[in-house]
Amino acid sequence: MSEKTSPNAIATRVARHALRLWQPIAAMVFVVVLSNWAVQFPINDWLTWGAFTYPVVFLVTDLTNRALGPVAARRVAWAGFAVAVAASLLVAPWRIAVASGSAFIAAQWLDIGVFNRLREMSWWQAPLVGSLIASVIDTLIFFFLAFAGTESNWLALAAGDLGTKWLMALLLLAPYRALLPRLVAWHAPRAA
Repeated sequence: MSEKTSPNAIATRVARHALRLWQPIAAMVFVVVLSNWAVQFPINDWLTWGAFTYPVVFLVTDLTNRALGPVAARRVAWAGFAVAVAASLLVAPWRIAVASGSAFIAAQWLDIGVFNRLREMSWWQAPLVGSLIASVIDTLIFFFLAFAGTESNWLALAAGDLGTKWLMALLLLAPYRALLPRLVAWHAPRAA
């Protein structure tokens, strides 16, 4: 067994990755749990409060992808998915937690892929296009699984939710741009 594949070396690498990713993972979990709770409260016939909070997950993913790459972004997505679904079961009905988890992971993987293909373009294109496309998939999967077959007018809610997610994708470009120069802090120094 080489020094790089020893159990201690592997444990050290895993711990280093976890330390580097704790902030985006914590942010991801917070936003998903908050959104799963907020989606239960309609503002009107076509919009819930969750539509305003949930798009922040794309901001977290895109900043992680920009700072640390797609592998780290996928790790954040999986960690956020696992913890958020478990925590969501405490604040939302099981159907919403399952719908949220399914929509979340599908949309996150799509956002990461689109962002990565466009990452060399202008600073705003990758996060905007990735968020817009991923929002469509997220909305379709979430609202179908969460509300199809119920008395909710889920198609109207989905349309309002998607429009709000697109608006939020535009608005979240401002914090994305503001945080770009600070992403260097996410890079942990590598041990020799």
